[in-house]
Amino acid sequence: EGERKAEVVTSSDEEETAQEKKLRLAKEYLANLEQEEAEKREEDDIHRDIISHRLKQDLLEQSGKVQKLVADGYEQPSLDDIIVLRGHQLSVTCVVISPDKRHVFSGSKDCSIIKWDAVEGKRLHTIPGGRKGTEDTHTGHTDHVFCLAMSSDGKFLASGGKNKFVLLWNPDTCQLIHRFNGHRGAISGLAFRIGSHQLFSASHDRSIKIWNVDELAYIETLFGHSDAITGIDSLFRDRAITSGGRDASIRIWKVVEESQLVFNGDPGSIDCIAFINESNFISGTDNNSISIWSLMKKKPLVTVKNAHHGQDQNGNSSTQTNWITCVAALHNTDLVASGSRDGCIKLWKISKNYTVLQPLYSIPMVGFVNSLAFSPDGQVLVAGIGQEHKLGRWWRIKEAKNGIRIIKLKRKDV
Repeated sequence: EGERKAEVVTSSDEEETAQEKKLRLAKEYLANLEQEEAEKREEDDIHRDIISHRLKQDLLEQSGKVQKLVADGYEQPSLDDIIVLRGHQLSVTCVVISPDKRHVFSGSKDCSIIKWDAVEGKRLHTIPGGRKGTEDTHTGHTDHVFCLAMSSDGKFLASGGKNKFVLLWNPDTCQLIHRFNGHRGAISGLAFRIGSHQLFSASHDRSIKIWNVDELAYIETLFGHSDAITGIDSLFRDRAITSGGRDASIRIWKVVEESQLVFNGDPGSIDCIAFINESNFISGTDNNSISIWSLMKKKPLVTVKNAHHGQDQNGNSSTQTNWITCVAALHNTDLVASGSRDGCIKLWKISKNYTVLQPLYSIPMVGFVNSLAFSPDGQVLVAGIGQEHKLGRWWRIKEAKNGIRIIKLKRKDV
């Protein structure tokens, strides 16, 4: 009997250890689960932090309250950083770069549009111009092309010019999608609202029209300028900004509110305009001055007179004929660029809360700089160059080579 008791005791001991084992495993399992959950929560929190940081940044960018200070980080571009692409017979009037910066499109007085491979530096496709009088049968332009715009997702390309209509293209295939009629003067500017398929067109008929590209539909016309509109731009908000040429005004069109803000410049013609961010913008005039503006002030925060003081055709120093032909801004940063006919493209740095515009670098460029476009990441600046001003034949710089220049912008720290 004593032996039996001993056996029972030992077996109950073994049973207990098996139970303990189960309990221990269960506790371990629960502890593991808790740890995993805690780690997951931590990861989720980190993800949430990253996402909220991104959203805050995007919100700041869209409200125009952020200014990334990048201008000082760039090197002076050398001649090796410039790719020259030739293919247009006449002066290039406009350029646009695709969001992935792989392709560049250019329009010209020869009525054609060319698609370029910006990486390889070669021509991919030409949309040929047609003869005057063949507007109804020719797919494309039969007169000077003045402006190009591309949607921020790279799905649509719009072109306009002396023909008074806006053409919508598929940028991948260069096939015509639609023709928007309605303007009664040459199309002088086009801009897509960022993140949408809403297109603004500005014209010498003094009006702006809004189009819905998805529906291929006309939305509305905006009136207010008293002279031919010379340029247009748009960012994230449902707004457009226009320069009114000789009416010496800049207007911001608040589409939803159905109102407009008017900014009056000095006498002269405001020939080009660009948003820096949602609350600041830059303009260039035919009296060789560049101005930085804010939404809150009716007058410029700063104006640089004689911004391009090069030489005229005879080698005489002349600022009278150096009209500012184009301005471009790297959105939400302190870097802007301007072009004229004085043999260089100028890069500028905006500082001290938009009240100072300092010259940063000069990039040698013979001819009329008719168009400038930054890639969204600020690594490339594309210029459209012509022997003549995009709107007329008042002067001709014979030494200039019609075409586009792709300028690589290098950072010092890379």
